[in-house]
Amino acid sequence: MTMRIGQGFDVHAFADGDHVMLGGVRIPHERGVQAHSDGDVVLHALCDAMLGALALGDIGRHFPPADARWKGADSRAFVRHCDSLLRERGWRVGNADVTVVCERPKVGPHAQAMRECIAVDLGIDVDAVSIKATTSEQLGFTGRGEGIAAQAVCLLVRA
Repeated sequence: MTMRIGQGFDVHAFADGDHVMLGGVRIPHERGVQAHSDGDVVLHALCDAMLGALALGDIGRHFPPADARWKGADSRAFVRHCDSLLRERGWRVGNADVTVVCERPKVGPHAQAMRECIAVDLGIDVDAVSIKATTSEQLGFTGRGEGIAAQAVCLLVRA
C-alpha cells in the first residue's frame, strides 16, 4: 500500500478562561475549554486522523485523560509523538485538512499561524496543511456557543 487515509474528530465544552488553543496557536477568547490537556480540538482531531490511518487507536489510548502526566499538556507534543509513530512505521503525512466548527472565536485570522505550527511539527510544507472554519448556523451545542469542535482528514504516504 502506498497511501492511507485517516479521519478524526474532537470536541470540548467551553469553560472559564481567557483563550483557546487551536492548531498550536493561543487565541484570545472570553472562554477557555474544559479539558485535561490544553484542549486543542484541531490538534486532537489531527492526532486521531493520523493514528486512525494506521489503525493505532485513538488519542485517548496514547494520552489517557486519567494520566496526570497529560494535565495541561501542550497538544503539539501529541502531534509530534503521533508523527514519530508514523515515521517509525515508514509513513509521513502527505497532507492534512482540518475544519473547525464554532460560532466564535473567529478562526480565519489565525489560520495561517495554525498551518505553520502544524507544518513545523510534522516536518511538511505549509501548503500541505489546510485549516478551514465553519459555523453550525447557530444550531446545536456549537451554535449555542457551548463548545467547539474540529474534524480532520489526513493522507499518509510512504516516507
